[in-house]
Amino acid sequence: MANIIEDKSFEFAVRIVNLYKFLNFEKKEYVISKQLLRCGTSIGANIAEAQRGQITPDFNTKMNNALKEANETQYWLRLLHRTEYITNQEFSSLNKDIDEIISILVSICKKTNTK
Repeated sequence: MANIIEDKSFEFAVRIVNLYKFLNFEKKEYVISKQLLRCGTSIGANIAEAQRGQITPDFNTKMNNALKEANETQYWLRLLHRTEYITNQEFSSLNKDIDEIISILVSICKKTNTK
């Protein structure tokens, strides 16, 4: 059975790794890109851990951590865009994806935190 948030976060992590490589090798940007790599790939890692969680509180904690990492990722993307390391088109595409991930995570967190 497909897990939409797990799949979307994994595909997003692949895009973040590729962006990290581009920023390092083409743009010679090392500081912000490292921050982006850490939080952008952590979203999916937290979601994957949550899926295998044994108890509901562990699931809630991991999903809330994934949401925090997604919000941080969006911050770094905005900063890279504003400082012209990524184009409008690159930013729009990545920001659309992270907005969607954040929306799904907010919905999951609201549902599980009220139980």
